[in-house]
Amino acid sequence: MDERVGHLKKFQKELSAGTVSLVLLAVLGQSRQPLYGYQIAKRLEELGEGVLAGKQSALYPVLRNLEAAGLLASEVEPSVSGPPRRYYRITRPGRDVLRDWVAAWNATRDSVDKVLQGEV
Repeated sequence: MDERVGHLKKFQKELSAGTVSLVLLAVLGQSRQPLYGYQIAKRLEELGEGVLAGKQSALYPVLRNLEAAGLLASEVEPSVSGPPRRYYRITRPGRDVLRDWVAAWNATRDSVDKVLQGEV
């Protein structure tokens, strides 16, 4: 049983590696205003039912990578209730990449579903 749990955790980690970037872009693509990390994490909790599974700190390196790739832009703004907050918004290239990634996700999901359902 412990070996099965280990295999499942490894599979979940590998599966989530690419999906976190996709869902972060999607959340920011759907938002009408820039969001800071905690707001993004809360949206993912509400919508994604465990995409981050309590690993909120894992989203910050992904946000930085997406920004470095030009898919997101950010601005730091002072906060009334604590340290300054970094607000992220999706860029035009980010929207283009999001469309490509959604298409790739849908094609992959459909293909995997067919295999799992034995429709090959």
